[in-house]
Amino acid sequence: MSASESPLARKLGSFMPLMPDELRCVAELESTRRSVAPRTEIVYEGQKDHAAWLLLDGWANSYKLVPDGGRQIIGFPIPGDFMGLRSILLRTSDHSFESLTDAVISEVSQQRITQIFEDLPRLATAIMWGTSRDEAMVVEHLVSIGRRSAIERTAHFFLELGQRLALIGRVTSNGFACPLNQYVLADALGLSAIHVNRILRQLRERGLITLKAQQVIILDLAGLEDLAGFDSGYLNHGHSGT
Repeated sequence: MSASESPLARKLGSFMPLMPDELRCVAELESTRRSVAPRTEIVYEGQKDHAAWLLLDGWANSYKLVPDGGRQIIGFPIPGDFMGLRSILLRTSDHSFESLTDAVISEVSQQRITQIFEDLPRLATAIMWGTSRDEAMVVEHLVSIGRRSAIERTAHFFLELGQRLALIGRVTSNGFACPLNQYVLADALGLSAIHVNRILRQLRERGLITLKAQQVIILDLAGLEDLAGFDSGYLNHGHSGT
């Protein structure tokens, strides 16, 4: 996979231009490819001494289960995202990762991450930028669930997802593929599936967005951003100048 085709290289390259030795390391991280079916558990909550995984293709989700059997989806890793990276430093995973679609993943050991920090500090800094950006997204999701209305948080979610996919070249001129059904969206947005269906209908009737046949079509980007109060600054795209 060339640098232009590598989601991880594209993502980290938006923070700082990657040097040839750094690009070779990215290619090596992507080399232990493994295909998994939908709903494959990749990391489970409470797992100890596990590797991290790099998502190369497909979609996944991270989540926690609560005692009554409910599920709160924390986020949706897309190609170029690490899964379980923080937990290999904490030794025990505090949440789970599962594939949502057919996916391709690559195993990354704790020893390999440590070696990158020792040998390639610029690349390590870019990886830390990626994890910091993930943390910023969790903060925004917390604000959405706590303070944004149902329609605002749904609009914000799709805008953020579109920006993330654009960074790795997975968008069209007016939208993007999205395999998330209403039940998955409900667990991510803190709503019921019926409420999600109602909100999607309202967004469509306002001429802002439509979701059909696993495709999100943004009809009025400015209107959607205005509704959500969306400011993409927390996603921190653009070279740092490092």
